[in-house]
Amino acid sequence: MKSVSSRDNPVFKALRVLTHDHRTQRSTGRTLIVGPHLLTAYLDQGGVPELVVVNEDAADKAEVKLLLARVAMVQVLVLRAALFREVSELATPVGILARIVIPVEPDDLPAGDCLLLDAVQDAGNVGTLLRTAAAAGVCDVLLGSGCAGAWTPRVLRAAQGAHFGLRIREQVDLLGFLQTYAGLSVATVAHAGKSLYEIDCAQPTAWLFGNEGGGIAPELVAVTRLRATIPLASGSESLNVGAAAAVCLFEMRRQRTSRTM
Repeated sequence: MKSVSSRDNPVFKALRVLTHDHRTQRSTGRTLIVGPHLLTAYLDQGGVPELVVVNEDAADKAEVKLLLARVAMVQVLVLRAALFREVSELATPVGILARIVIPVEPDDLPAGDCLLLDAVQDAGNVGTLLRTAAAAGVCDVLLGSGCAGAWTPRVLRAAQGAHFGLRIREQVDLLGFLQTYAGLSVATVAHAGKSLYEIDCAQPTAWLFGNEGGGIAPELVAVTRLRATIPLASGSESLNVGAAAAVCLFEMRRQRTSRTM
């Protein structure tokens, strides 16, 4: 293990840029996963980090030692607590993080169930949507232009390890995809759609969710086969996009599970 205490260290400087600059993440194909939980999830899926970084104040913790034993062949950098905070983006350092190669996006587009995101800008929402998709068994997620970067540290933290079991594609031409998708495509709208609970979700389904403020772009709504609305209690106007996706995806899962019982 190599200890670093200077902000002038080139590896530290590169890590700090990677933490805060999504363009650098995209251009280098690297990102940071922060905390024992994310690193464990990554390792459990067979991932091998390029570099592991430890907060010197946490180097003797049992959880950190166990993880270091799992990455014995990987370079380890030990940072002073103040430096570690700068690359972890957290007020309370969590002890360990890793630099990883962002998985290469699949070349083929899905023919089965998938989640489509149109300009979902909030990192927490994107992470929640990824986590929800994984929990519902929807393994393909397509992000159109205007979405928060799927592999930014904030989205990774919000998704809590869901990334590593998903096939994630970014900057997808959602209009072109929907025009050729053979399954049922559903645009989720706040009003005037068919009740979610009246939709038969037996066939492969592409669920489309939109921007937190503006919803789904009209041209995308126009090419979907159905518009779905979640019935809400009187006086309620809408749900957060993450909550709406959870309701829809688990209604699909409920329908399919009930058919097999």
